[in-house]
Amino acid sequence: MKQIFITISLFCFSIFFSLFFSSQVLAQNEAGFNQQLPVAEYKEEILEGKVIQILEEKRIIPIGAKKHQLYQKLEILITEGSLKDKKVIIENGNLAISNLQKYKIGDELVINYSKNFKGNDSFYITDYIRRSALFWLFIIFVVMAVMISRWQGIASLAGMAISFFVIFKFILPKISAGNDPVQIAILGSLVIIPATFLLSHGINKKTGIAIAGTLISLVVTGVLANVFIEASKLTGFASEEAGFLQAYKPGLINIKGLLLAGIIIGVLGVLDDITISQSAIVQQLKTTNPKLKAGELYKKAMAVGKDHIASMVNTLILVYTGAALPLLLLFIDSPRPFSEVVNYEIVAAEIVRTLVGSIGLILAVPITTLIASLLTEHKA
Repeated sequence: MKQIFITISLFCFSIFFSLFFSSQVLAQNEAGFNQQLPVAEYKEEILEGKVIQILEEKRIIPIGAKKHQLYQKLEILITEGSLKDKKVIIENGNLAISNLQKYKIGDELVINYSKNFKGNDSFYITDYIRRSALFWLFIIFVVMAVMISRWQGIASLAGMAISFFVIFKFILPKISAGNDPVQIAILGSLVIIPATFLLSHGINKKTGIAIAGTLISLVVTGVLANVFIEASKLTGFASEEAGFLQAYKPGLINIKGLLLAGIIIGVLGVLDDITISQSAIVQQLKTTNPKLKAGELYKKAMAVGKDHIASMVNTLILVYTGAALPLLLLFIDSPRPFSEVVNYEIVAAEIVRTLVGSIGLILAVPITTLIASLLTEHKA
């Protein structure tokens, strides 16, 4: 009952602050919007529509292209926007682009609509509408978590909500406003760690030990990341997103600090599993044999922790490899030697991210195990 009460209280607390900050952001956006000068001659809008008929479909050679590509003339019913319930005709494939899609009847699409100074309308398809698929995937995730874990699953979902709240209402806005990314990531972590741990695992000695081990491991990871980002002369501008961000807000955001903050937040999500597991192992060993001393507890728990390290490091490597798969494919058939490819910042940044994160995870095992062994030695 205590855990349920804490879960409900924290959930209500997060909703209150979410509404508070949302109202502030909305007021700021409305103030900024009211300051903009109206432009009557030009209009641009994002619409949503659904393909209701394919009027024409064939193969053509667009201007400037050398190969045939698909051409479609689509009749689309606008479902959202100023032209709602109207039908428009859009040509797909009349321009030479590399990622041309073939659309079918029933496809829901995002459409860019503009009216130029002469009053001519222009439409082109920019993307698919994916909200429905994302919604049902989220519903399946929630149902599975609640059905299998019951109250603990509900508490974990509340912890996830708090994490998203902290990230989107505190970390990202603060970094976007020009604050130091590392300091903001650490402050955000100080809220995320206790809130999510206590909700997911309850208020007990095991959770307290896991929180302590996570915080210490996170500090060590941050120090290592800072040292090797500086040592490897990483600038943070290897990705296109960083370049766009700098162009959008020149000089406002510390891109190198953003790289470091990303490493800290990325490792934080995996530390939960390791620290809780090691803390629970020590607790169970002490319960099974109350005569075990701290040294014996540490030795026996580390025997399990070594297997945990091996599996988690391999998991982290595969996660980062999967995320960087398109990048790795660009270099796999490169005529450049490996020593040159690995020196590129876009590759070096991923190596530093992976290795620093792995070191943090490895250290989390002995750190948490040691704390747990010392604190449970005198347990009755």
